[in-house]
Amino acid sequence: MNLQRLKVIGFDLGYTLVRNRRERIYQGFLKENGIELSIQSIEKAFHLADKTFMRLFPGALGKPAKTFYPWWLGIVNYHLELQFDLVKQTQYFFAHQDRESFWELFPWTESVLKELKKAGYRLILLSNWDNGARSLIERLGLAPYFDDLLISAELGIQKPDPKIFNEMVKRAQCSPEEVLYVGDNYYDDVAGAKKAGIDTVLINRFGRLGIEEIDHHPVIADIRELIQLLQLNGERLEHAI
Repeated sequence: MNLQRLKVIGFDLGYTLVRNRRERIYQGFLKENGIELSIQSIEKAFHLADKTFMRLFPGALGKPAKTFYPWWLGIVNYHLELQFDLVKQTQYFFAHQDRESFWELFPWTESVLKELKKAGYRLILLSNWDNGARSLIERLGLAPYFDDLLISAELGIQKPDPKIFNEMVKRAQCSPEEVLYVGDNYYDDVAGAKKAGIDTVLINRFGRLGIEEIDHHPVIADIRELIQLLQLNGERLEHAI
């Protein structure tokens, strides 16, 4: 990663900048079934289920929820050593997913984006998402931070296809060596960006948990670590733009 050449930072959306209420809904389901578990243990189980899907079922998590929820929840249950009627459990989830409040920003998202903008970087959002992406981005107040938005449903291209990363470079009017991409899915984000000649930072919230088979650096817990990685330290980084 050449910090002196870096001009543009691309971001994934889900579990990079935003998260949803799935763990809290799951915890509510457990309570209704007389089971008490910490939110931390539930978060790890969902994390492991995500990594399993990313590795074994590429693209599945980007499909409509009804196409993967039962078997995805089954993997979460497996990691917590629990068993439920998956049809009833899935119905519970769908009944408790308020579309307007299901997705939310990580508490640090805006402060990090502000710092990166202050440092002079151009920011681009590149996400595998449906046609509801723009309304979600507007609702969460993210739109002002980004110079461009690339949504797979609008472009008809999905990560890891390098074409969508090439499109990001084209719109940014720079070279791949001047772009850094940040995301949480090795198989979509890192593998796809690499084919387009773009350096990447992989997010994994629990150290190496769930990505033990992957040999990639750097790996960070969340985007707050970008500040140190890019050597900003709260000050404007002087670089050619």
